[in-house]
Amino acid sequence: MEFSDQSRVWIYQSNRAFTASEAAKIEKDLNAFAAQWEAHGAQLNAKGELRYNRFVILIVDEVQATASGCSIDRSVGFIRSLEEEYGVNMFDRFNMAYKKHNEVYSCSREEFESLLQANEIDSDTIVFNNLVLTKGELDANWEVPLKDSWHARVFA
Repeated sequence: MEFSDQSRVWIYQSNRAFTASEAAKIEKDLNAFAAQWEAHGAQLNAKGELRYNRFVILIVDEVQATASGCSIDRSVGFIRSLEEEYGVNMFDRFNMAYKKHNEVYSCSREEFESLLQANEIDSDTIVFNNLVLTKGELDANWEVPLKDSWHARVFA
């Protein structure tokens, strides 16, 4: 499926990486969810992705049908079911993710601040902007140096 840059995006970050077997099942479940995801009886042009065994990304191209409150609620329910099944937290917006030596790590806001103060993380460290709203933003502004992210304002 082709998705336009204006396609809506929702990103949910796990507080830990999924194992290979968990990731395989999650990808299968994501595909099944996206295939049946509807808004007011209209099939959504949707897909789900698991990136870095940690980020669940839902994408909807709204040209065919627009995601509604009820359909978004269903996606939240799906994510909550992943939380329950795998014992993870996917709704903590201050679970900070960063990339070091091509590995993705996550930590609490307090731990992130300590890593900054200890110079374990610096302005060039890649962080993840899970607040992106469109596929275009996901492609261009999801993985960015800390200095170019909202993190720089919060942790100035």
